[in-house]
Parts: sequence; C-alpha cells; structure tokens
Amino acid sequence: MAAPHSRRTDAWWRDAVIYQVYPRSFADGDGDGVGDLAGVRARLSHLAELGVDAVWFTPWYASPMVDGGYDVADYRAIDPAFGTLAEAEKLIAEAAEKGIRVIVDIVPNHVSDQHPWFRAALEAGPGSPERELFHFRAGRGARGELPPNDWPSQFSGPTWTRVPDGEWYLHLFTPEQPDLNWAHPAVRQEHEGILRFWFERGVAGVRIDSAALLVKDPALADFTEGVDPHPYVDQDELHDIYRSWRAVADEYGAVFVGEVWLPDAERFARYLRPDELHTAFNFTFLACPWDPDRLRRSIDDTLAEHAPVGAPATWVLCNHDVTRTVTRYGRRDTAFDFATKAFGTPTDLALGTRRARAAALLTLALPGSVYLYQGEELGLPEADVPLDRIQDPMHFRSGGTDPGRDGCRVPLPWEAGTPYAGFGSHGEPWLPQPAGWAAYAVDRQSGDPDSMLTLYRQALALRRCEAGFGDGPLTWLSAPAGVLAFARPGGLLCVVNLSGAPTDLPPHTRLLLASGPLTADGRLPADTAVWLRSR
Repeated sequence: MAAPHSRRTDAWWRDAVIYQVYPRSFADGDGDGVGDLAGVRARLSHLAELGVDAVWFTPWYASPMVDGGYDVADYRAIDPAFGTLAEAEKLIAEAAEKGIRVIVDIVPNHVSDQHPWFRAALEAGPGSPERELFHFRAGRGARGELPPNDWPSQFSGPTWTRVPDGEWYLHLFTPEQPDLNWAHPAVRQEHEGILRFWFERGVAGVRIDSAALLVKDPALADFTEGVDPHPYVDQDELHDIYRSWRAVADEYGAVFVGEVWLPDAERFARYLRPDELHTAFNFTFLACPWDPDRLRRSIDDTLAEHAPVGAPATWVLCNHDVTRTVTRYGRRDTAFDFATKAFGTPTDLALGTRRARAAALLTLALPGSVYLYQGEELGLPEADVPLDRIQDPMHFRSGGTDPGRDGCRVPLPWEAGTPYAGFGSHGEPWLPQPAGWAAYAVDRQSGDPDSMLTLYRQALALRRCEAGFGDGPLTWLSAPAGVLAFARPGGLLCVVNLSGAPTDLPPHTRLLLASGPLTADGRLPADTAVWLRSR
C-alpha cells in the first residue's frame, strides 16, 4: 500500500503527482467495450505501484457523451456506462486506502442540452424565467434570421443555434452544450451545491474546465480581435465566483485546479490569489517545443507568474485534448497548437520516445505539482483512428480537416496476451486499438528495466523520498549551449541534453537516474536527462 508523501500534509497539492484518468479508455470492468469505474477499481494497484498522489477523473457524470462527457446532464449521477454513484463512493474510499486522493471535473461554462434546466427552457418559451438561466436572444436581421453576434467558437463552426420559436441560444462549444448565464444567482447556487455534494463524498479537489469562460459581456457585443476586455474570456466578475467557491472548498480542506488559458501573465496570476484557486494548468509548458531556450523561458516565466501570489506551478506534457508526447516530440515541429493539427503528419517514434523519457525527468524535477495523463507512463503514441471510427466533435465541426482528439484517447493496453490487450474481457473497445498496441502493455513493461513504465516508477519513487524535489527553489547552473542544468535543494541536480551531441556531466557524487544509457566514456547523449546528487 502506498502511503501519503511524508512532506505533504494540508498542502499536499503543492508538489503532488496527479494522474489523469479518462474513464472511457482506462479499463473496462464489465466487458462492454467502454471503460468504467469497476475497471478503475480493479486497476488501482497500478496507480499505487506507479506512486501517484492523486487521480483526476475527467467527467464521469450522466451525459449523452457528445463531447466525451463534457456535456453534463446530471452532476449528481454517474453515467450508466461508467457505473453508479455507490461505485464512485467505493472508488473514492478504496483509493484513499492506498494513499491516493480523488479529484473530479466540473464543467461550469455549460451543460448538456439534455439537462433538465435546458429542456425546461425550450418548453417554456421566450421571456420565461427558465430561459434566463442561459443566453437566449432574438436574432439580428429583418426577421431575426442572423445570430445575435459574431463570437467565434472554441470548436469550429457557429456559436449560436436557433430554436423553432425564433430565438437563438449561445454555445461556445457544440450546439449540444448550451452556455449557462452566470449572472443568474440560481446558477451560482446550483454549482456551490454540486461542490458540496462531491466534497461530502470524500473528493479532495475539483478541476474546473474552461475556467476563464463562464462570465459573458451582458451586452453580448461583437468580438473584435485584440480589443480588451474580451467579451467572454477573463471577465473580472469571474473572481467573485471563485472566491465564493474557495470559501466552500476551505470548509472541506479541498483544492481547485483551473483550466485557464491566458497569454497575460499578470491576469493569469489573479486566479491564483490566496482566496481563489489553488493551482492552474500550465499550458505554455505543455505546448512548448523541444527546444532548450524555449523550455527554459517557459520554466522561468511560469515560476515568475506564480511567485507574486505564492502559488505552486503545475507541469504537464500531455492530456486528453493534445497529441501524445512521444508522437509530438518525434515530429519536425515539436510544439503543440490546435490550429496546426493535421492528418498524416510524419513522426520518428524512436526519437520521440527518447525525448519523452528525458522530458519526464525534466518535468518531475521542477518545483510544484505534475499532472500525468494515462498512458504516458507506457510511452503510448498517438493512434491513427480510422475515419469511420472517429467520434470527436472537433473533427466533424472542422469539416473533417482536423483529426480530432481521439488519437490520444484510445483504450489502454494492460496484458499483452489477452483480447484487446486486457482493456476488457470480451467487448470490442469503443475506439479501436492499433496493431502492435499490446507491445506497450503494462505486464510487458513491468518486467523490463528499460521500459517507460519502469522509468516512471523509479522517478516517482525517487521524487517521493527525496525532500528536494517538488515545491521549492530552483537554481540554474552554468551549462554548455543546448543543455539545461539546474539544482534543487539537498544537492539534487537535473541535467537535460538538447544540444544534439554528447556533453560532460557536472561534478557529482552519484547518478540517481537516467532516461537512457550514458556513452561509453560516461557522457550524456543527446535527448537524454539525468538526476544527480552533487554531495
């Protein structure tokens, strides 16, 4: 049984390693081809052996699954495909017994069009109190045939849909995800009730989806690129919402992590003030290319953004929305950008895997907390999902030009010698596993000292027992061009070679861990990282 980290008490979240579970693709317990809570419960030992401190679940609530569960119909019920509320409560308790906390996902910007509130709003008609919970408006044009404004969608396509009575409703994502009106007190009251519902069931934290989008300009003014304030991103009224949420979380000792995409570092930091969110995702680092100068600048900027408010940084290489790390790092362009995703982009998986191993040690040596997306510990590549099996709405709303996000959501391989690599007992997975997927299976990697899984287990074990890792200061060291080298407290060093040629290691007393073998003369090869002890 894994025990909680010795230096993590009430502030466990400041240096935790948090594993992201996408339930549909983690493990299938009932054999219907869809991952579920029974599957997660059966595989908790994997997470305990890996050495994570917490598990973040993407939405497991009742949902039509138009957008992978981010279209929630009922926050107080588990989707039948995943199980029941009783099973969720058992999972939270069983994880706690293994020293693993549970974080759930809340999607406050919108609900499903099957949510009781929205169904009532459609039935009630124009001018009704039910419609005030959303953004219903009359259209423009002589007959109201044009949408109320020109706001761009977070996905491709329009942001307004017209209903039979002539009014339009706002949806920054898909038409099946109508945006809530956060100026209405009932919306705020309902979400605070949802927080309490899950905190009372032992949940340790909440991840807030699209956290900067909730509040809209009341005038619904047209969007003008580059003009501030933005009509629906980072509105000042958001901070009052999150201060109210923080008061609720503090009653239970729970924490928040926000999905906040903002280019302005000062405005980003406002969300992390002591009475608002505890942490926020670091998307600058996630999107950064495998480039020494860009990575160092991203690290410096991130630490500088967080320092004024005393919040810990967060680090992540991949999640359920972005291209798998080993695939991205094997491409000519190693950055990530939704706008550049395309079918058929070539990649060198051997190179990408070598870089991903080095990036794992870099990330886990940085100050703050780390998020690890399921399958990254196995070195899974992005899968090429056949066109007739793609389910992601991003693909369809792009007119078929965007490959979507299904490639990073393919069900995990567990046992190499079983059907569907052990994901489920007999049902074909909801997304097809590509040929050769079993080569990445947990059982095959567990006995391999050179596997990605072994590297992650060793790195997390060292991070757990070495007090210098996690939250705390970082000091850059002098290093050759193309090499990142920094010190952490207690004489710990991390060196990452992105120079393209072998480099000498700095003086040290012990090699703690390497992402790959050193050269015959003890030098650090290109695209390789090491952890050292200097004294």
